[in-house]
Amino acid sequence: MLVDTRRALVIGGALLAAALVVSVLVAWPVTQPAVQAVDDAVWRGARAVENRPTTVVAIGMSWLGSVWVNWPVRVAALVLLAWRRHWLRLTAFALAVVSSEALIGPVKAWVDRPRPPDSLIVTSGAAFPSGHAIAGAVTAVGVVLVVAAPGPMRWRWEVRAVLFAVVMALSRVYLRAHWLSDTVAGGLLGAGLALGWPALLMALRHGTEGGAPTGGRRGTRRRGRRPTARGRPG
Repeated sequence: MLVDTRRALVIGGALLAAALVVSVLVAWPVTQPAVQAVDDAVWRGARAVENRPTTVVAIGMSWLGSVWVNWPVRVAALVLLAWRRHWLRLTAFALAVVSSEALIGPVKAWVDRPRPPDSLIVTSGAAFPSGHAIAGAVTAVGVVLVVAAPGPMRWRWEVRAVLFAVVMALSRVYLRAHWLSDTVAGGLLGAGLALGWPALLMALRHGTEGGAPTGGRRGTRRRGRRPTARGRPG
């Protein structure tokens, strides 16, 4: 993803814009009833399929998205990046974490949405956006982006990270700790910050260095052919 900085910036910006759109739809009195109707239908569906095994799995997934797991993983990633001296990646991930944590409280206070009734776990504070969804996306998506080397392996791990973030967020909906739109906005916001910060810093670095190819390996191969062409007998 980050090999093409422009594409990463566009996708990161689109994710953040989508999170903002969902937030406005939830908070705006004109559109709020329509959003709530969808959330109510999902809430009723979660109640209808409730069973003991699924509840145990959902509680486990919810725990994996908690501060008790997220923060140790974040600290370990930051320490690893510092040990490798990957300062740009370290800065980008730190900014993603700090900005996501800084946004949760103000957005919750702005929307001030009540939690769903009949939650299967103990909850506190306002519902929107889901802090679990934000933190899970920032940690899972962000760690893969800044720790894994570019290439097919990172892409495969990124797909797994996104799937984890989605399933973890849906576990909060199943447990009736959040409305569906809470988790959608949280996941979009977390993923947008996790991708947007490294893309922005890389774009700024490339601009400072006078530009860098966005084609990744393709640009490298072209540069590698030039000496051969020059050395070819005329």
